[in-house]
Amino acid sequence: MKYYLIAGEASGDLHASRLMKSLSERDADAQFRFFGGDMMASVGGTRVKHYRELAYMGLMPVLLHLNTIMSNMKLCRKDILSWRPDVVILVDYPGFNLRIASFVKKHTSIPVYYYISPKIWAWKEYRIKTIKKTIDELFSILPFEVPFFEEKHHYPIHYVGNPTVEEVSNFNEEYHETVDEFYQRNALPSKPIIALLAGSRKQEIKNNLKLMISAASRFTDYQLVIAGAPGISPDYYRQYLDNNDVSIVFGETYALLKNSVAALVTSGTATLETALLGVPQVVCYYMSLGKIMNLGRKLILHIKYVSLVNLIADKEVVKELVADKMTVNNTYTELQKILPGSHEREIMLDGYKYMGNQLGVHVAPDNTAEIIVDLLKQRNRI
Repeated sequence: MKYYLIAGEASGDLHASRLMKSLSERDADAQFRFFGGDMMASVGGTRVKHYRELAYMGLMPVLLHLNTIMSNMKLCRKDILSWRPDVVILVDYPGFNLRIASFVKKHTSIPVYYYISPKIWAWKEYRIKTIKKTIDELFSILPFEVPFFEEKHHYPIHYVGNPTVEEVSNFNEEYHETVDEFYQRNALPSKPIIALLAGSRKQEIKNNLKLMISAASRFTDYQLVIAGAPGISPDYYRQYLDNNDVSIVFGETYALLKNSVAALVTSGTATLETALLGVPQVVCYYMSLGKIMNLGRKLILHIKYVSLVNLIADKEVVKELVADKMTVNNTYTELQKILPGSHEREIMLDGYKYMGNQLGVHVAPDNTAEIIVDLLKQRNRI
C-alpha cells in the first residue's frame, strides 16, 4: 500500500520514522512518500520536502514566510492528488496538517489518519470541529486524551501507548554503565549530580538556566550538570553560568538523568522522560511578566497542570513552578524536599509508578501500524 506522511518538526520526524518501520514490518509492499526529515528518509521512500522548510514558529516568522508556507501547502496538495496514496497519515503539526486534512477530505476519497493527536485539550479546542469533519482515525499517545475526545466530544480515538515508554525501556535494557564510569568518562567530580534540563530552545534556556543554577548551587554537596540540547553551542550556555562550577554534557540526556539524584526540568517531554527514569524533579518554567502570564495561562489554557507527569496522573506528582512562581527561593525549597533521605522524595517516586501504570507498556508505533494496516485491508475488501 501507498502511505503519504506529513511531519513538520524534529519530534514528528522521529515518531513518523518509527511508524514507517512498523508499517514496513506489517506490509511488505509498503511505499512511502512524505514531508519530513532525515530519520524518515533513512527508512526509505521519497521525501518531497524537508521539515526545515516548513517549520516557522511565532507570529512574525509565519508572516515573514507566508508565501513559502502557502507554496509548500500548495505543493503538498498537488503531490497528494498526483500520487494517490491509500492513506494520508498526519503526525502532530496541526497548523499545517489540519489544512491538508480539509483539502484531502474535500477533493478525494483518501482516508486521513492522525498519529499523535493535536493537543486541543490545552488550547484551540475549537479545532475539534475540523477533526470530526476531516480525520477518519485519530491515534493518541496520552491516556487522558481518551475521555477528553470520547466523553466530552463524542469522538472515538485509539490510545496506542506512549513512545517515550519504549524509548526509556530500551535505554534501560542497553545501558550498563556505573555512576563512577559515567563520572570518569565525562571528566566529572565524584559529587552526586543535580541535572539541569533547561529546555531545547534558546529562549527557554535564557529564561530558566540562570535561576536554576542560582537555586541548585546552594547545595554545595552536589555538582550541577546541564543536559546540552541539540543545536545549542556550549558558548550559549556559558554566558549564563556566572562563574559557577557547572558542567555540560551533550547527547546523553538519558545517561545523565540515570546518574543523577534529582533534576530541575522545564515543561515538556523531558518531564515525562525524567519520571520514567525515576529521577525526582521540580518542573521550572519562568516567563517574564510572570503574574500577567499566569493569569493569561489560566484564561487561555484549559488544563490544571503543565507537566505531562501531572496531566497523565491527573494529580500533582511533581511540583510545577511556572511564570512568577519560579523564583530562586521557591526552586531551592522544592528541590530540597526531593533530595535523598526526604519523605517527599519517596512520595514522588510512588507517584511516578502510578503515572507509569496509566501509560501502560504498549509499543505505540507497532500498535498504530497494526491498526492502520488492518483498517486499510478492511477498506480495500469493501
